[in-house]
Amino acid sequence: MEKTGTAGGPEQEEWMKELLDLGREEEMTPRQLAIVQAAIEIFAEKGYSAASTSEIARKAGVAEGTIFRYYKTKKDLLLSIVGGTMSRMVAPFVMRKFGGVLDEPGSSYEEFLRAFMHNRLDFSKEHFNILRILLQEIPFQPVLREQFMENVTSKVLERVTSITEHFKAKGEIRAVPTPPLLRFTISSIIGFLLTRLLFMPDHDWNDEQEIEWLIDFILHGIGEPQSDQS
Repeated sequence: MEKTGTAGGPEQEEWMKELLDLGREEEMTPRQLAIVQAAIEIFAEKGYSAASTSEIARKAGVAEGTIFRYYKTKKDLLLSIVGGTMSRMVAPFVMRKFGGVLDEPGSSYEEFLRAFMHNRLDFSKEHFNILRILLQEIPFQPVLREQFMENVTSKVLERVTSITEHFKAKGEIRAVPTPPLLRFTISSIIGFLLTRLLFMPDHDWNDEQEIEWLIDFILHGIGEPQSDQS
């Protein structure tokens, strides 16, 4: 007899309901939640290619055929997880936290960077398994690459470009072309997140200090200030 898995508690089920955008109006059933959570754990641990639907079914506590009631193929299951994540990981912060940043008196590019890094670090800690799947599979899944570019371009890049241009006009950022500024800033932040969570997770991290150092490096570089010479 088929049983519903208990891969996560009520709190984790709630964030999964919010995180996963499956393009459906009805709520996810307990079995579907169990399948998705089991898939996240197995995809993150083994990678998409090495994972099997039978293993996912066993971990979820359902029959293998139940998976195919919700997802036609294993790839559909992967895309429902990671595709939803990409839109959710960029939309909340950009739309909610950035919404009034340009209208707030006293706001600065430094404050913007600090808010951005704290937000993305908190999100990445909470949803690390799904982000790990994304990192593993983007090089091998053209559909994921297309979704990623579409979401980054439409929901992040345009907004961050506007914010950068605003602070350039205020004289807080050097008057150089915006694209290389964004590439440098975004790659620095992503590099920190990857090192912090993927490459060196067991290091004795002081997140607050690391973020402040990174902000200082982005704004002022890493070289010693040159004294004025007459």
